[in-house]
Amino acid sequence: MNGIEVRNVTKNFGRVCALQDVSLKFEGHKIYGLLGRNGAGKSTLFKIITNRIFADHGQVFVDGQKVDNSDGALQRMYMMSEKNYFPESMKIKDVFKWTKEFYYDFDQTYAQSLADRFKLDINKKVKSLSTGYSSIFKLIITLSSNAPYMLFDEPVLGLDANHRDLFYQILLEKYGETPSTVIISTHLIEEIERVIEDIIIIKSGKIIINEPLEKFLSKGYAVSGSVMAIDRFISDKTILGADILGGLKTAYVLGSPGEIDIHSGIEVSKLDLQRLFIKLTNS
Repeated sequence: MNGIEVRNVTKNFGRVCALQDVSLKFEGHKIYGLLGRNGAGKSTLFKIITNRIFADHGQVFVDGQKVDNSDGALQRMYMMSEKNYFPESMKIKDVFKWTKEFYYDFDQTYAQSLADRFKLDINKKVKSLSTGYSSIFKLIITLSSNAPYMLFDEPVLGLDANHRDLFYQILLEKYGETPSTVIISTHLIEEIERVIEDIIIIKSGKIIINEPLEKFLSKGYAVSGSVMAIDRFISDKTILGADILGGLKTAYVLGSPGEIDIHSGIEVSKLDLQRLFIKLTNS
């Protein structure tokens, strides 16, 4: 597996630049988190990778093959999106059967087992599904496709906490049994922090972070304490941002904290991915 390579991709919608000269690589057998605010370009990137829309400039390669002229490359990817592309009058069990006609490695037995775990009635028609069960239905198809590259665009939309937890559990189970490349784009950052290995953050159509999650989080730390104590401590440091609640202040700092006087009233903690994401992507 050579991975998915995005080379110098630019996409404009009229005067709006959705992606600007984006280059990155999704390597084989990794779980990625693709994060960004609404309108940052995440869904556009997914659609270009899977050849659903075309880039104005640049190319996408899957295992060395261009996606725009290779059915083989496209069959190696499966993308779950918010939009439903299945006939609404079709029963779920029939969608499973037809999916195998296009994705030869689709596992109908596994799909049935997932439907049982999620308590999804496969005799129901697609149009009868609630928002949550529509997401579950598409999750099951994606996981059962056995595609080497699985892309999840807002995979837990409408799912309750129990079903979200079950999805992450099943995803890790499957990844442990048959490793693949998984790319998850979601706004529920706290939940995927325990799942992903690498982090990619996109802002205004540009990649601003692309590295292993642990390396990213180790670049800084958070300090909490009284406003006066924190202001004194961070006066000569590089600050990502700060929050104040009453007389307490938390600052997010790049670098290493070094030694801190235990009597200073300052508490040091690891950077929180969601907080760090907010600070980096605020205008």
